[in-house]
Amino acid sequence: MGELQSHVSQALRLELLVQLVLAVFLGGAIGLERELKGKPAGLRTNILICIGATLYTVLSAYMGHQQGDPTRIAGQIITGVGFIGAGTILHTRGAVTGLTSAATIWVVAAIGMALGSGAYVEALGTSALVMVVLTGLAPLETLLAHRASGTRLVIHARPGPDALDGIKQLVARTGLELERLEARQENVDLVVDLEARGPKRLHDQLLIGLMHHPSVRSVSSGE
Repeated sequence: MGELQSHVSQALRLELLVQLVLAVFLGGAIGLERELKGKPAGLRTNILICIGATLYTVLSAYMGHQQGDPTRIAGQIITGVGFIGAGTILHTRGAVTGLTSAATIWVVAAIGMALGSGAYVEALGTSALVMVVLTGLAPLETLLAHRASGTRLVIHARPGPDALDGIKQLVARTGLELERLEARQENVDLVVDLEARGPKRLHDQLLIGLMHHPSVRSVSSGE
């Protein structure tokens, strides 16, 4: 009986090792794509999240068989990942960015939970689908961006050496394509005529970012 328990224990440990190695591989594959695009949640973050979710799921099942409900610890993974995702969304001031990174973290945690539950096919399939979404849809986004709406804004800003550069950087962070940017001095204001093109939601983010920019006095539509 003792020998049987020893073999079972070794088999379980071997399976846990396989699960953790897969977590490094799958989390790393997704994290590498994020890292290459310069996103806040990159290679190491996604690997650690996938490893943590895998181990917590295994431990919750083990402790649940001994003490009670095996889903209690696993359920807290979602809460913890939510805090990390919120941090990536709030990473950039003045605009809502990082939603894709937050969603990626959420899915990577789910992949880790699948590995910890022994659902290897589901974990591998989900990882493949995530990679397709993150890399394969880029041409479609580019096509949609060319067909997206344009906007023209007239910005009154406080004159300063960094005012115009700050506005340019804000447009770049939102992901809009800057078509025209002209500046002139009117009385005490620096007046900037700005034309940009991209998805409607990015125009809204740009407007919010400009309204919170310390150099900007007012923003109006030039249409």
